[in-house]
Amino acid sequence: MTDALLPGNLNGKRLSEQNYFRKGKSIAQTGRSKLQNQRASLNQQILKAMRMRAGAENLLRATANNKIREQVLLELSFVNSNLQRLKEELERLNISVEVYQHTEQASNIPLIPLGLKETKDVDFTTAFKDFILEHYSEDASEYENELADLMDLRQACRTPSRDEAGIELLMSYFQQLGFLENRFFPPSRNMGILFTWYDSFTGVPVSQPNISLEKASILFNIAALYTQIGTRCNRQTKIGLEESVTTFQKAAGVLNYLKETFTHTPSYDMSPAMLGMLIKMLLAEAHECYFEKMILSGIQNEFCTLLKVAQEAAKVSEVHMQVYTLMNQAPIKENVPYSWSVMVQVKAEHYKALTNYFVAVILIDYQLNLSDDEDKQEKAIAQLYDSMPEGLTAQTILKDQQQRTLLGKAHLSKAIRCHEEAIRFSTLCSTLRQIDVLQNILSAFHQRSLLKFSQHQKHDDFLDLLSAPDIVSKTEYQAEMIPPQLSRVKATDLFQRLGPLSVFSVKQRWSAPRKVCITKEDGDFGFLLKCDSPVQVVSLDPLCPSATEGLKEGDYIVSVEGEDCKWCSTSQVMDMLHGTGEESIEIQVISIQDQTNSLHNKSATYYAGMQKTYSLVCLAMDNDKHTKTQKATKKLSFLSWGFRNRQKAASTICLPSEVKGKPKTDKVFSFPSSLSTESALY
Repeated sequence: MTDALLPGNLNGKRLSEQNYFRKGKSIAQTGRSKLQNQRASLNQQILKAMRMRAGAENLLRATANNKIREQVLLELSFVNSNLQRLKEELERLNISVEVYQHTEQASNIPLIPLGLKETKDVDFTTAFKDFILEHYSEDASEYENELADLMDLRQACRTPSRDEAGIELLMSYFQQLGFLENRFFPPSRNMGILFTWYDSFTGVPVSQPNISLEKASILFNIAALYTQIGTRCNRQTKIGLEESVTTFQKAAGVLNYLKETFTHTPSYDMSPAMLGMLIKMLLAEAHECYFEKMILSGIQNEFCTLLKVAQEAAKVSEVHMQVYTLMNQAPIKENVPYSWSVMVQVKAEHYKALTNYFVAVILIDYQLNLSDDEDKQEKAIAQLYDSMPEGLTAQTILKDQQQRTLLGKAHLSKAIRCHEEAIRFSTLCSTLRQIDVLQNILSAFHQRSLLKFSQHQKHDDFLDLLSAPDIVSKTEYQAEMIPPQLSRVKATDLFQRLGPLSVFSVKQRWSAPRKVCITKEDGDFGFLLKCDSPVQVVSLDPLCPSATEGLKEGDYIVSVEGEDCKWCSTSQVMDMLHGTGEESIEIQVISIQDQTNSLHNKSATYYAGMQKTYSLVCLAMDNDKHTKTQKATKKLSFLSWGFRNRQKAASTICLPSEVKGKPKTDKVFSFPSSLSTESALY
């Protein structure tokens, strides 16, 4: 299995097969991989069931025979039942959170990871070979290794390792897709390559010939892999919790980038509404890990510190309740796993119970000292509630031990009720009932609150009808998304031998490479070179031997004496031309096919009904006057020989003007059909 790409050579040479890929340890036998294989199998079964249902529905609409209709309805009922069973099985896989958790996390509530999207195999070979031959006019058989590497890379992305190497692998393929889009996917043409990806929640397949679906799905899988790494972190250590917080923030950042960049994804798991909910859920889990880090080493027995922890727990409960509200909105409710929404609701109640428990501990057990800052404590009590309990003030609560105890027992009672609600919600879902870690944690915290309440319970407590007010949430944690650093992984363009992407892309159309034998005349080749990678022929003397052999103005040199020079600079090509020591040198050149139209549009304009004419020769030189050029030989200036040979070189084209009310001629000026891009200058 491929884990990551090594940094490649950018000199235009092919990468060796031995060192292009870095091989990683196979994860075929891990629990996570088995889950992913089960997901792929379920997706195939769901696809088959959906096709059967579509066929049955079509037959039901087409037939009028009552007997056939009864048989079809019976078959349709069976297919729908089977489809519902498959979707429930997929939901069970989505909530298999214990597989992704760290092995030592027996005292932490499980986090919810995202599952990787599954895809079908894609064969790029035929379409890419045809396009290389048609568009780039190169022998497609020479790119067999590149095509094989591309297929291996995509296959490896289906089962990335659950670590930083797996993230780099997916990011490398995402960057590679950018190269492929610019080289092989014209915006106005269908390449005949169909990308199929399955919805992560429902298993419904989506197929499109658009590479944007592939890019969006890879981004989703990067975020999903981040969540799996975050759940795997050891939450019994401070470093593990910090790493978990960071990875969930990164996952949220990737999903937010996906939401803003790909706005019309056909798969519902990548719709703006679903992505918005997932981002909120991941940030809530990051906040949960931050709270666990806060209480990891114990809570200092200090009045304001205890209140700070209580309000932090209230914030964790609040953000989970917001996620639960989003999950229960249509149409998210129909697509998100039911066990997810129950888990979020359980967490909201659990942390609400912790909030009331910590406040109860402060009010019942904390003893005021003479060294305490009473003003600070009174202010903290006042900011703890939206509205104070009836008949009480912050000062009364602080000074009156009996009132503090009564209010503390009210919070304990509320904490017990919230714990019981969390346990009840978890038992309503069959999937959560089977997660032993969750059930043990909820039961342990519930028993702790009951024990605390029993220690202060009296026989006449039923006479104290004090109700615990809601606690104001407050946090110092900023739940911010971390934008994806996709460019930090340096991926090498697999098809860089085609030439620099800025020139050799789907945006340009080229003529087939043609061989030209250039000959020195008095030590001169008769043209200048400009640009780098590749170099371009400019200021060509139309009377020199090179022009006679077929070299044209604006041609790009792609090889010299059979040696590729698409990635070479001007000085390197000059060295190649002069280094042969031969008077006659064979080069290969190509021409831009659609430059004629743009040049004609550039050469003449009309402004306010007045005719303007331009010299094509002067215009071409003016465009290049700031461009770095290097002379192939010492030669007279371009303008000098242009005037000397004005009989042979057409330097000015005048367009006809229309005289108002009196047309001079019916003849419309047009360029000769045989006029090529470069010969238009001469």
